[in-house]
Amino acid sequence: MLSRVADSIYWLNRYIERAENVARFLEVNLNLILDLPTRVQQQWQPLVATTGDKDFFDQHYGEANAENVIRFLTFDHEYPNSLISCLQKARENARSVREVISTEMWQHVNAFYLLVANTAEDLALADLNQFLEDVRQASHLFAGIMDATISHNEGWHFGQMGRLLERADKTSRILDVKYFMLLPSLQHVGTPIDELGWIALLKSTSAYEMYRKRSNRHLITPAEVADFLILDPDFPRSIRFCTVQVERSLHLISGSPLGSWCNPAERSIGRLRSELEFLTVEEIIEGGMHQFLDRLQQQMNQVDQEIFKTFLDRRPVHTHLQIQSQS
Repeated sequence: MLSRVADSIYWLNRYIERAENVARFLEVNLNLILDLPTRVQQQWQPLVATTGDKDFFDQHYGEANAENVIRFLTFDHEYPNSLISCLQKARENARSVREVISTEMWQHVNAFYLLVANTAEDLALADLNQFLEDVRQASHLFAGIMDATISHNEGWHFGQMGRLLERADKTSRILDVKYFMLLPSLQHVGTPIDELGWIALLKSTSAYEMYRKRSNRHLITPAEVADFLILDPDFPRSIRFCTVQVERSLHLISGSPLGSWCNPAERSIGRLRSELEFLTVEEIIEGGMHQFLDRLQQQMNQVDQEIFKTFLDRRPVHTHLQIQSQS
């Protein structure tokens, strides 16, 4: 497979997954506002912190109120990780490999982009929830169409790696930042407001029902939520599950057996997967949750860079081409 094609399929899936996660963050925060008492300050700033682009927001918007944050994350064409920007890039990547992907995939990506592009920027809050739900459903439909309409060959596996690396990264970011957003002060620890916050965090990753069903859990505690979202081997949005599947796709592309490595990308993801398989949540908390998640994000970025260097880097031949990279 040409590196140009692999790169486009990889980033097509990353951008679709990124758009879905933006919609998740906004949707859960809007629903949480309805549940919290009015005396608890509504916080929008941590949503900006989740993106890692606070400097961009401060420069272009200043105050982190509902109107500014919603526009920043949805319809801002200058912000590269907004909904509209992600889908515009996803459509351009799909267009560049139109001869490789299925007709159904191309039609859906185009319709997904138009869904967002044709939505008014002054969308009322009352209509915003339905719009965000439509975005999430469109992302799920894209994944299903891709799985059902193209061969599960190298191209499909590059798409899987892009989607799952993006998902793992966003799960780590929401876990790292969201607690401080949902719990305005230490006085709320252990209160119903605290529990509402953790429920919202689980819902933002579609993990609430699966968390409850695993071992028939009735209590929601920070340690158990972290254990589920980081280390659960079966939940498809947990970080461990995503890394296992990324490693599997890498080995199916290269042809090397699992448990070995023949390139730096396989070595990086293998080390990360092994660490997650033998970790306990108690060790994570003892060493510091933020420190662990920050290092985890750096490791996932390294995996992304090694995949690029091993399979996607075409600069020695085409130095004039724009290179897509993690932001």
